[in-house]
Amino acid sequence: MKDSVSLENLIIEDLLRIYPYSMEFFNINGLPIDDVNNTVKDYITSLPYVFLEDMGLNQEDLLKRFRAFMSRMKDIGEERTFSIRDITILGGRGKNEKLEEIELKISMGEIICIVGPTGSGKSRLLADIEWMAQRDTPTKRQILIDGSVPPRDWRFSVEHRLVAQLSQNMNFVMDICVGDFIKLHAQSRMIDDTEDKTREIIFHANELSGERFDLNTPLTSLSGGQSRALMVADTAFLSTSPIVLIDEIENAGIHRNKALELLVGQNKIVLIATHDPLLALMGNKRIVIKNGGIQKVIETTSDEKRCLIRLTEIDNVLIRYREILRNGDLLDDNM
Repeated sequence: MKDSVSLENLIIEDLLRIYPYSMEFFNINGLPIDDVNNTVKDYITSLPYVFLEDMGLNQEDLLKRFRAFMSRMKDIGEERTFSIRDITILGGRGKNEKLEEIELKISMGEIICIVGPTGSGKSRLLADIEWMAQRDTPTKRQILIDGSVPPRDWRFSVEHRLVAQLSQNMNFVMDICVGDFIKLHAQSRMIDDTEDKTREIIFHANELSGERFDLNTPLTSLSGGQSRALMVADTAFLSTSPIVLIDEIENAGIHRNKALELLVGQNKIVLIATHDPLLALMGNKRIVIKNGGIQKVIETTSDEKRCLIRLTEIDNVLIRYREILRNGDLLDDNM
């Protein structure tokens, strides 16, 4: 991208073609474009004094505002490339002050399951990762990014947010349709072709959801499962966060296996807090939490992978039965 001073010497037609988001500058400032063959600078210079006075600006102020807008949009475009290779969890201590003798490295594309009784400390571990803890949380854990202590300002930066969360309850309050919601998110991420990206996300969301929906479906009319499916697909394709946290996806009413494949396929670290044996065995490793601390880390064994095959077969039968019942048909002993 050219510097913002050079951009003001582009003719408006070229500016809008190369940087479609620049149209927002004219829209938010109420600037009508009568001739796209003018340069931005000539256009602003030609604006009547009375018009600028109503805005409380002069020509130079408006040019500065244009430069600042384009510079900020450039920064946003660069921020969307935020990525990491791995994170490392250095152990702290549990509720009983027992030391966690652990150094766990998690790489992009891995699925890590977190298991343990309710209240054992699963959420605290996830919070430590999200906060990039540096021995300054109750657990005294430390999180390294690519083997190093992350810059302090990352902890307070929206652009460097490490974790995207998919909670059990997804309730929308925006009174817009699904297509507009995705387009708004895509535009905020500086995606060039928002139409294609919107169609791609809805396609994959419908692959996860039992009941299909389309671009024009109001957000507020989506069921719990549809909402969760939409947010999984949206997170996979639009979220810049390299880590996705999923809380008890077994209760979401969506295709769990496909959801995980979609997220991992976008080269994200997936952390799943779960009580489901099928999901627990789908991970590369599982972290066992007890009494607020990490008790052990278990790599999925070959025997467990064979168990996973049998569990998947059972799960597929249950999915088939569920679809039969949803469609109002009857089950029989020969199925």
